[in-house]
Amino acid sequence: MKNNKVIPPDSKYAKWHGLPREEIPWFPVVDESKCIGCKLCYVSCGRNVYDFDEKTYKSVVAKPFNCLVGCSTCAIICPSDAISFPPREIIHQIEKEYRIIGKIQNTARVKKAKQEIEKLRHMALDSLENATVAIQYEVVGHVLEKQIGRKIHEFLKNRPLDCVDFTINTASLSGCWDMQSPSLLKFKIISTEYKDISEFEKDFERIFIESGLIITQKTAVRG
Repeated sequence: MKNNKVIPPDSKYAKWHGLPREEIPWFPVVDESKCIGCKLCYVSCGRNVYDFDEKTYKSVVAKPFNCLVGCSTCAIICPSDAISFPPREIIHQIEKEYRIIGKIQNTARVKKAKQEIEKLRHMALDSLENATVAIQYEVVGHVLEKQIGRKIHEFLKNRPLDCVDFTINTASLSGCWDMQSPSLLKFKIISTEYKDISEFEKDFERIFIESGLIITQKTAVRG
């Protein structure tokens, strides 16, 4: 803060628990006679409090009120003890005067609630990673004669499932109907709610077993 000019903080650091940041005299001071120009404070501070003067080869406090109230990490790591801060009693006095502790209780509750929600979200995502959200099938047999398409459609009703990429490959219709040649059915069962569908798997496959068809390939798709 050269020439006693107050340099305002960046907008995202303008308040500290509702108080204008400029009203809180907490910021570092660099003793140029001790500074060895290592740039450790300049590189380490994530709030751009420091700049570096290449002419003097010294660290400069460029945005003092960007400093996090109560933080003194830069002073702790400074190898030449060139950085100092005001007494911590200043912060304690402000906390008492403006009843900061009382004000932050609701903020703490909101933060805790967000953490719990985030925890549950991660648990849900972890669960989905191992969940079967789709199953790819290949079935061989007399698909057309057994009206498998209709049976699948009936099964899907009132369930959070859908059938996609439904294709039937047969050599010829006459061969299929007259010579009882088998057809190849390919499709995918998917969850319409992006949830585990393994609970429906056995009941669904009973359609093919009871119709005399053979499931030749089944591939589960995980979340």
